[in-house]
Amino acid sequence: MTSRLLFDQNLSPRLVGRVAGRFPASAHVGELGLSTATDVEVLEFAERQDFVIVTKDKDFADLVTSRGDGPRVLWVMLGNVTTVEIAAAILDSADSIIELLDAPGGGIVQLTVQHSR
Repeated sequence: MTSRLLFDQNLSPRLVGRVAGRFPASAHVGELGLSTATDVEVLEFAERQDFVIVTKDKDFADLVTSRGDGPRVLWVMLGNVTTVEIAAAILDSADSIIELLDAPGGGIVQLTVQHSR
């Protein structure tokens, strides 16, 4: 079961704590010394350490697609929402996210459902 999320620089580090109960051992690139790393460096780190990259950028999806392999990517496509709303959307969809990420060919999962609380 995939449970380690690596939040990209474009997402708040507070997300790690907000999803920790469901996705333990998750991290933010900033806390791992990857704040200034290139996308390829983050991608390679995530692959070596068995993380799923969580991002709002299309770049990681493009990189994984162009390479034909790499770590799993959770592409957050929720528009201009708060950190609390992103965390809630991830937690509310956790079972589906895990199922899709663990499925064969599930390299990129898009989180697009608008969430409101």
